[in-house]
Amino acid sequence: MKNLFQNLDKAFENKLRLGIMSVLYVNPSVSYNSLKETLEATDGNLASHLKHLEKLNYISVSKSFIDRKPNTDYTITGIGRAAFEKHLAALEEIIKNL
Repeated sequence: MKNLFQNLDKAFENKLRLGIMSVLYVNPSVSYNSLKETLEATDGNLASHLKHLEKLNYISVSKSFIDRKPNTDYTITGIGRAAFEKHLAALEEIIKNL
């Protein structure tokens, strides 16, 4: 049974990080404000988890200005997509074997 859990990625143990990756997995790009609203997260909490995922190279950030207002968009990287798919496959395997 222990071997079933070895393929889970510790980065996704937190529900907010799991939520961030889920949203980015199905959308090509998502703004900071959209993530905040969708996940019902506070600025500080969301920012710290985004930084953690960015540090792991699971997501990338793009900053720009739209009508003189700052805009921050996030996308999932190839590394992040592969890690998330591996995590999802591990969850499916656990469920199948219980």
